[in-house]
Amino acid sequence: MATLSQWVAGSRPRTLPTSLVPVVVGTGVAIGAGHAVWWRAALAAFVALILQIGVNYSNDYSDGVRGTDEERVGPLRLVGAKVAKPKQVLAAALGCFAAAAVAGLALAAVTTWWLLLVGAFAILAAWFYTGGKNPYGYRALGEISVFVFFGLVAVVGTVYVQVEDVPWEAWAAAVPIGLLACALLVANNLRDIPTDKVSGKRTLAVVLGDRWTRVLYAACTALPFMMVLALAAPHPWVLIALVAAPLSVPPTQKVLNGANGPALIPVLGETGRLQIAYGVLLAVGLAL
Repeated sequence: MATLSQWVAGSRPRTLPTSLVPVVVGTGVAIGAGHAVWWRAALAAFVALILQIGVNYSNDYSDGVRGTDEERVGPLRLVGAKVAKPKQVLAAALGCFAAAAVAGLALAAVTTWWLLLVGAFAILAAWFYTGGKNPYGYRALGEISVFVFFGLVAVVGTVYVQVEDVPWEAWAAAVPIGLLACALLVANNLRDIPTDKVSGKRTLAVVLGDRWTRVLYAACTALPFMMVLALAAPHPWVLIALVAAPLSVPPTQKVLNGANGPALIPVLGETGRLQIAYGVLLAVGLAL
């Protein structure tokens, strides 16, 4: 039986900003539009967070039973490290998905039932990332999914449940948030290229190769700041997000300077901190 600390580690806490930052940014857009509804924002945050934890446990289970996590450089995997039975991790993932579905149902009830369809797609995408016979995460499609669900869907969805409309700022803010979410996945997959090749896990990093994966990471951390400049014309206050730019330097330097294996583990934490700082500052700028 895994300990509580092992279950927490298995939830991959360094990745959790990916779920909460879009809600913060979407709420910033809602405040700027004069229609923030705090209990709906809180419920959206719960849905995003519990769904992310479910995704992480689901990936742990699916990769573990396939044996692709047996030789790992990164943080603990419950099934791969044999500290929890596969059925226990699967139950944890399904429990998280069920909790997200119930909370999402409440949001749909007060806005539109079309949200149920979006939620269903999100849960299916979470499972089939590494689950099923042909997981799309093994087909170099992981970054696209992350950009869509942790960028476009999460930010725009958060705005919609509060404003019940989708202003253009929601889409514009969703793009850089999606890119920073992709940066986390790119850094993770860059570290795992050697083991993923051996196990047959064909991630985008494996397809692109070491060099171009590093270029992709740098692009994902740089383009959000260019988006700030584009948003600044109608909303000058968003320039405050540029304060987060120095946080992009250490992880990008590590990646571009050829860090490998364990040396890439700190990049995940640094990218997460960059995502948090950028997201909060962008949300403040949009709210003002």
